[in-house]
Amino acid sequence: GAPGLATSAPRKTLGGRGLGPSDVVFEAVRAVGGMEVAVELQAVARLGLAATAIGLAQAGFEAALRYSQQRTTFGKPICQHQAIQLKLADMATRITASRALLSRAAERLDADGTDDAGAIMARLDAAETAAFVTLEAMRIHGGYGYTTEFPVERYYRDAARLLTAPPDPEAERRELARRWAGGESR
Repeated sequence: GAPGLATSAPRKTLGGRGLGPSDVVFEAVRAVGGMEVAVELQAVARLGLAATAIGLAQAGFEAALRYSQQRTTFGKPICQHQAIQLKLADMATRITASRALLSRAAERLDADGTDDAGAIMARLDAAETAAFVTLEAMRIHGGYGYTTEFPVERYYRDAARLLTAPPDPEAERRELARRWAGGESR
């Protein structure tokens, strides 16, 4: 309802259905704060995407762990099979590492509002972690992981969206590479 601000109707998407993505259009709106504020706002948005991805990965991990404790083969829960244990260990390790990277990025941004490299890395890593973990969760569920009977199929669809959410992940990688090639230490 603000003058100069309009939004489009929400688009139908494969995942992230609760978010209702739509376009935001600014017409004759005056920006206040300059480039430093824009950089910090974008970094905070990246941290939010990273946190969302980590939460999604954690939900996928917990669903897979629960299922593996309940599902039995050869007379024992599948969580007692080494192949499943290795998957769960890899999932937990990736989530923990992503969480640490996010925490460090938030600390860096808090100390220097223009230091957004950590936020870029945290967002990229967390999105890839969410995709990895939710796919492994589907695999642990076997054929049930592809059904709507269990939530892991939804987690997987939502994780796929985070791999392509704006700003473009490949553009962010190029930006980091440009900075490092130019000698920036961020």
